[in-house]
Amino acid sequence: MNKPYNFFSGPAILPESVLQKAADAIHNFEGTGLSILEISHRSKPFVAAMEEARTLVKQLLKLDDSKEVFFLQGGASLQFCMVPYNLLGANETAAYLDTGHWAHEAIKEAARFGNTKILGSSADVNYNYIPKKWLQDFDDANFAYTHITTNNTIYGNQWSSTLLNDFIAKAKGVLVADMSSDIFSREIDYNRFDLIYAGAQKNMGPAGATLVVIHKDLLKKKVRDSPAMLDYSTHVAKESMHNTPSVFAVYVSLLTLRWIDAKGLDAIEKENDIKAQTLYRAIDASTIFEGTVQHEDRSKMNVCFRLKDKSQEAQFLKFAEENNLFGLAGHRSVGGFRASIYNAMPLEGVQHLVKAIQEFENKNL
Repeated sequence: MNKPYNFFSGPAILPESVLQKAADAIHNFEGTGLSILEISHRSKPFVAAMEEARTLVKQLLKLDDSKEVFFLQGGASLQFCMVPYNLLGANETAAYLDTGHWAHEAIKEAARFGNTKILGSSADVNYNYIPKKWLQDFDDANFAYTHITTNNTIYGNQWSSTLLNDFIAKAKGVLVADMSSDIFSREIDYNRFDLIYAGAQKNMGPAGATLVVIHKDLLKKKVRDSPAMLDYSTHVAKESMHNTPSVFAVYVSLLTLRWIDAKGLDAIEKENDIKAQTLYRAIDASTIFEGTVQHEDRSKMNVCFRLKDKSQEAQFLKFAEENNLFGLAGHRSVGGFRASIYNAMPLEGVQHLVKAIQEFENKNL
């Protein structure tokens, strides 16, 4: 059987060339004769790999000298508490946009350390859009920071580049963004954000590594006496080496960053636009399938859709797998279907899914 098309939301698809190089490194990392799985994180070859990964992040996101880049563990979920632990004093208020499950979880964690204000929420309609009314009179004078989640993997909404630019233009003060599922998918002004975090397992690498980008000025803010492992300053000072990092995850992330660099972020963005347009066009043209998110806020990473007749869902998933399409079941809290079309998903994979959608419809009209 040909390799299946992988539409899982994460851990997600990786470029074939990255998988091959990672497999080679398991046997012989950088000519050392040792496996990447057993080499010391203090060895010169891995220290060089870590430094190259951090440098490539800066280059790809066009970060200026005010930003520090480092890798942690614990995924974005750990950042839900590390952000307020480092930036939110007990008597301060942080502003959040509630645009999905993970944004909601971030809000819950922040409330443990200080006050939170929800500027807008689309929870009442199953997160099928990004709230925007608050942008009209945004006032962050009393906010320790404002937090957004740029892409929602479960419900399939995303801050478009246009909306992000509007937000960047109107918002003031410290801006924080969870970009776990759409970082490195497009070109935006990443410098405008004072703190960015992202789990690697969507567009950057395997599970186990977390990227953090932080403005140097934020390292000076001390709102509480933090344990070393929870203090951003610790990890910046130790260049991601305070404790043993996720060596393999960081290395595969480096391989993926090299792949992104070779293609160019602008080219990747254009490919992502074409893939999303191709799939949404097929869904909108269907008489039995329908999208679940308002058009202007549809994600280009996680395309959520459903059958108008829910009784056909299991039948379609079976049909999809028979056609080598895997990972299309929607999140258990939502149902329906979700096609995650991250950077490494080729256009032919999307076209194959479109063909399956059309064939299923023709058989079930």
